[in-house]
Amino acid sequence: MSIIRATFTALALAAVAPLASAQFVGKISDPVEWVNPLMGTASKPEMSNGNTYPAITVPWAMNMWTPQTGKMGNGWTYQYDADKMRGLKQTHQPSPWMNDYGQFAVMPVVGAKRFSEDERASWFSHKAETSKPYYYSVYLADANVTAEITPTERAAQFRFTFPQSEQSYIVVDAFDKGSYIKIIPEQRKVIGYSTRYARGPLPANFRNYFVMVFDKPFTSTDVWRGKELVAGALEMESQHSGAIVGFKTARGEKVHMRVASSFISPEQAELNLQRELASDDFDTTRARAKAAWNQVLSKVEVEGGSIDQMRTFYSSLYRMVQFPNKMYELDAAGKPVHWSPYNGKVLPGYLYAGTGFWDTFRALYPFLNLLYPSVNREMQAGLANAYREGGWLPEWSSPGYADIMVGNNSASVVADAWIKGSRSSADIETLWAALKNGANNEGPMSAVGRKGVKYYNELGYVPYDVKINENAARTLEYAYDDFAIYQLGKALGKPESEIGIYAKRAMNYQKLFDPETGLMRGRNQDGSFQSPFNPLKWGDAFTEGNSWHYSWSVFHDIDGLVKLMGGRAAFVNKLDTVMTLPPSFDESYYGSVIHEIREMQVANMGQYAHGNQPIQHMLYLYNYAGAPWKSQYWIRETLNRMYMPTPDGYCGDEDNGQTSAWYVFSALGFYPVTPAVGQYVVGAPLFQRATLHLENGKQVRINAPGNGADKRYIRAARLNGKALERNWLGHDELLRGATFDVEMSATPNEKRGIAPADAPYSFSRDGK
Repeated sequence: MSIIRATFTALALAAVAPLASAQFVGKISDPVEWVNPLMGTASKPEMSNGNTYPAITVPWAMNMWTPQTGKMGNGWTYQYDADKMRGLKQTHQPSPWMNDYGQFAVMPVVGAKRFSEDERASWFSHKAETSKPYYYSVYLADANVTAEITPTERAAQFRFTFPQSEQSYIVVDAFDKGSYIKIIPEQRKVIGYSTRYARGPLPANFRNYFVMVFDKPFTSTDVWRGKELVAGALEMESQHSGAIVGFKTARGEKVHMRVASSFISPEQAELNLQRELASDDFDTTRARAKAAWNQVLSKVEVEGGSIDQMRTFYSSLYRMVQFPNKMYELDAAGKPVHWSPYNGKVLPGYLYAGTGFWDTFRALYPFLNLLYPSVNREMQAGLANAYREGGWLPEWSSPGYADIMVGNNSASVVADAWIKGSRSSADIETLWAALKNGANNEGPMSAVGRKGVKYYNELGYVPYDVKINENAARTLEYAYDDFAIYQLGKALGKPESEIGIYAKRAMNYQKLFDPETGLMRGRNQDGSFQSPFNPLKWGDAFTEGNSWHYSWSVFHDIDGLVKLMGGRAAFVNKLDTVMTLPPSFDESYYGSVIHEIREMQVANMGQYAHGNQPIQHMLYLYNYAGAPWKSQYWIRETLNRMYMPTPDGYCGDEDNGQTSAWYVFSALGFYPVTPAVGQYVVGAPLFQRATLHLENGKQVRINAPGNGADKRYIRAARLNGKALERNWLGHDELLRGATFDVEMSATPNEKRGIAPADAPYSFSRDGK
């Protein structure tokens, strides 16, 4: 037994011991009840365990609701360790780093008219809190009020249970940066709008209009601005506007509030309210929201995992189907229409927002293309509209162009959708033009189009010494994006004279490979490599990572990377080294230890930084070099150690479903290392059984009888009854309906999947 093999075996036995007696769960019929929306909420700027908030919503809804523990403008809107709540907020926040847009909040108070966020804040406890995707309840101790929420896509119902009081109130906070409020007592109604947003610029007419209707007449009405109460007034437009409506309540009396919003107009907000709530009561809306979740979550059924594994799986799937969220609404005729964050106009058609392609091109969008292609079809139509309205595809939409992260990864998102069948056929020529525009031009900001494109197109890389930050990361991502454009062009039948240049540029990753270190390295304009060079240095030439992380970012040509690194044995050794190096780092580029560095350091997995996206696919790369059993070992290790259904259940930023998508794909037993190619690289399933219910009516069944904590290796596999030696599954094979039978083992099979022909797709083997 080799030293590495012996080490892996010892680690495996130690890791699985606590799980060996875990209770296995059979088939479930109510997957939403296995979701913990609080997973990942024990986070802070210095250490992310997910950076999530408990989103009360339905899949891909325009709006989400969340309890708010943080102050107005604080991206950490809900932190598990907080003990005071400031409001119940409508939110569109994709992450705390992006912060929010179009937000407003409500809060019950009793006694004095306390309306500022600190004065109205109430103590609460998780012991008196119920958090589900479709329903939230919390006891607000200072007011002696229980507040409940249940959502629709663009509306929600609230139910407040008050004590006996002559002075029961609901505070409405339209937030600062410019807002408006109006009370209409005869209609028991409050209307208004918020203009606050964190990422811009946005058109000057950006507003989130809201309407609230109560089932009880008001006994008092006041508005406020800033810290000033304007007693008895009904209307306020100011930098920071709000309202207080009062009631006389009996003990245990329930006051209901129905609320909807719109980015289009007050009239559209009213229409959304009527259409989505109609005459439904609170419990009916809750039942509908629960059914909506179960419909989406039950597309994937897993059985034969521990209780914690089942909870983690469905909590992760819950995160995956929130973003990007709908920006479109339905007009009086029921047709999609949207306010455009790109030109400020109200236009027909779909639009989605709230995602960063740098994160989600890797696994989130491929999962949509496999399980929810009709949803991604709408998203593709929305991308075409974004290009028509703004002239560029958004690499980060929040809700319009956001100047953050690197790469031109919209190419992957569009190409993967078309190649795998999530096709917006009426829009594909627009999207093709958009990809070419983005690939050959700098945009209005560094994160749109391609920063440094002139250098990249002339030299084959973005130089280190031309004052363009994160240049090596940009080069590597541009090369993969060029590959994605080439793949789409081939699928569309475009001539070689048009697309050949993208095939050539797809090999530009080779320009950054340094034979001396065997790693990717920044390169100067004159062709020399950056010096000095520390592969442990975060940032600088790379994005939120170091050379050990980014050297694997050749998604489309791992075989070519294997050759650069000296062949299969050397490649496997290099992968092993990532896991065995100490978690040392050089943070000098940032001037402090950023949270991504700290999350790698404390994980005790060497230089493998699973808490951030650049390296997440690396564990699957052993499959390309004849050592698939090592992928199986480390994938299971990561599934076991880095994810839990708890408030500290992630190992870094969850990031709009991407980190969750890694878990869900990996737990099923395969992963899309190369989006824009119809293959999934085999890992090893976590559960004893899984069934994917595809939109075309077919099913994919994954059977691993006897699977458990002590069995993380594939001894043998069959696809549709035939022995499977290769280390990949075809997308088209799965779409036709498939049965993947896997025999799991406690010891590795070092003879299966080791031939060069068993390796997954690589571009250089295409003859390019």
